[in-house]
Amino acid sequence: QGPQKRSNSTPETPRPKRAPSSRSPYGIFSPGSFSPSVTPSQKYSSRGGRGEVVASFGPVQDPAWSGRGGCAVKLFGCPTENLTKPYKFMFQKALDVREALAGRVEELGEVLRRHHGLDGFASAALPAQEPVTVLGQISCDGNGKLNAKSVLLVGDREHSGGAQVPLDLSELPEYSLFPGQVVALEGTNSTGRRMVVSKLYEVTP
Repeated sequence: QGPQKRSNSTPETPRPKRAPSSRSPYGIFSPGSFSPSVTPSQKYSSRGGRGEVVASFGPVQDPAWSGRGGCAVKLFGCPTENLTKPYKFMFQKALDVREALAGRVEELGEVLRRHHGLDGFASAALPAQEPVTVLGQISCDGNGKLNAKSVLLVGDREHSGGAQVPLDLSELPEYSLFPGQVVALEGTNSTGRRMVVSKLYEVTP
């Protein structure tokens, strides 16, 4: 007999595929091969033994709790600022959060101005050929980690209107910054697009 003729495979008459081998090399190292006696997990709704203790350590039967002296809670601060009704944490409106943050920046800015004897703050968004002092919060230009190339200053609302300006920290001998930190900076912004920082004023305890 002559050699067998190979069947042509076309989209209309595809060549039959080989049946997969039952002895797959991956099956040898499957979890089922190491623990063949594991029972299949039941559905969450039909589980049993809910609330039962399955393991314990040490004497846990009827522990006795006792303390010394009394404890009283006292509220400090203005009564209007204390919570007098149930409060849903992290349910604040975005506008209220912005107002609270802006007020906090203004408070810390006044502390910085008095502590370091600064005359006042300028806008971080306007070009400045001469050194000016600006106030704002440290931010990052993306979702990555904060580094010397990704530092932004989000200017305060009163002087800068919340404008963002990249910072050049190459002239500072040392610094330690984190996102959200309120600082006052002295530097030049000749083009209005990047501020070259020459001095850093931080809030000290």
